[in-house]
Amino acid sequence: MVVIAIIGLLASIVLVSLNSARAKARDAKRIADIRQIQAALEMYYDQNGTYPISGNCGATSPNGGWCNSVQSLSGGHWIRNGASNLGAYLSNDPIDPKQGSSPNWTPGGGGTYFYYANGYGGAGQWYMIVFGLENTAHAFQSQDGVTACDGTYFHYGNGTNGIITIGANCAK
Repeated sequence: MVVIAIIGLLASIVLVSLNSARAKARDAKRIADIRQIQAALEMYYDQNGTYPISGNCGATSPNGGWCNSVQSLSGGHWIRNGASNLGAYLSNDPIDPKQGSSPNWTPGGGGTYFYYANGYGGAGQWYMIVFGLENTAHAFQSQDGVTACDGTYFHYGNGTNGIITIGANCAK
């Protein structure tokens, strides 16, 4: 009986460690995806003098002006074709490792990447990407927040919910 209890305890410890390692691996992929998207956006900006406008993506959520990775689930392209044909700079459409099926903005829900670059005093002169990390204590939290051209500050994270808002502040 004691042996069975010890085996059960060891199995639960291994399972917790495995789940933690998987979450860290998913976060590493998310960060690599976001950096890939940012590099493509900067190459696009260097060549065109503007960031791709997100209103061309056709996403109806969270408020109609965003691109989101849920669009890839229905066979569409969420950022490569939707955002002014960013496909020249991205070889694939990065999606969250735990891609959710809801296109709605749900802080803390995770599972979706969001891109926005439209309005707020400078369409195409700034952008933001919003995504979630499972490890809420990640160093990426320190980069959270983007300022639009009209001075509006976007910051969907709260330091504990794992939501990160990054991008390029107004280029004007």
